[in-house]
Amino acid sequence: MSDYIIRATAAEGQIRAFAATTRELTEFARQAHNTSPVATAALGRLLTAGAMMGVMMKGADDILTIKIEGDGPIGGLTVTADSKGDVKGYAYNPEVMLPPNEKGKLDVGGALGIGVLSVIKDIGLKEPYVGQTILVTSEIAEDLTYYFATSEQTPSSVALGVLMNKDNTVRQAGGFILQLLPGASEEVISTLENRLKEITSITSLLDAGNTPEMILEHILGDFGLEILDKIPTRFACNCSRERIEKALISIGKKELQEMIDEGKTIEMNCHFCNKHYPVTVEELKGLLEKATR
Repeated sequence: MSDYIIRATAAEGQIRAFAATTRELTEFARQAHNTSPVATAALGRLLTAGAMMGVMMKGADDILTIKIEGDGPIGGLTVTADSKGDVKGYAYNPEVMLPPNEKGKLDVGGALGIGVLSVIKDIGLKEPYVGQTILVTSEIAEDLTYYFATSEQTPSSVALGVLMNKDNTVRQAGGFILQLLPGASEEVISTLENRLKEITSITSLLDAGNTPEMILEHILGDFGLEILDKIPTRFACNCSRERIEKALISIGKKELQEMIDEGKTIEMNCHFCNKHYPVTVEELKGLLEKATR
């Protein structure tokens, strides 16, 4: 089953809901960045959130970036998503190893430490929208719940999870975001709160064979769930040799000449997908010519 996101409403438009299964894109990220289990869990959670938050945006060219910067050994995470379900991201220190937390789970909170969550939305205005909040647990889902409540004034419930196999490949990954819209009744709010208390973990639901549709039905079935859309999601990077060459030209003639003088092929690296682009001395000379035109 390929990764996808379900968009839905319930309670006659008082609740909007998103649910995703993201095992393949999380495994792609794990392989691309050679992440440790705890880094895979952290990055997989944020990629899942990014994919769902990306499809919340209206415009075809809108871009969402979520950054987490903390004082823990992983340093931070950056994820970028668009409104079509494409997402990419990386961990600052992908090899970080930590013992399990007191619950015997991968210690994502310990890896991130104390820090800040930033959400940047580039929706074609002069300046992008930037919302920032502190990390409340550094487990990512609770931090995003807090972000929605404080920065967007939208009461939300965010669940994110990554389950690993014994060989450190990704077994399950996914999540949901439920949001109460303005005018939601007290009855709807309290019923939903009680229903959410019954959810053990998103990964156990996925591992039991539940699809995103089934998970939303499980939580919101009594509210008259209406599924609006099924959107494919994937890890997709827009890096290319052309972009790499433009970046090299932009660093200036002096730096390019210094690289040429060293007489060695250089290797450019994409942060997001870890793809390597070797650039020979001859190619550097061609770029220097372009830069001097």
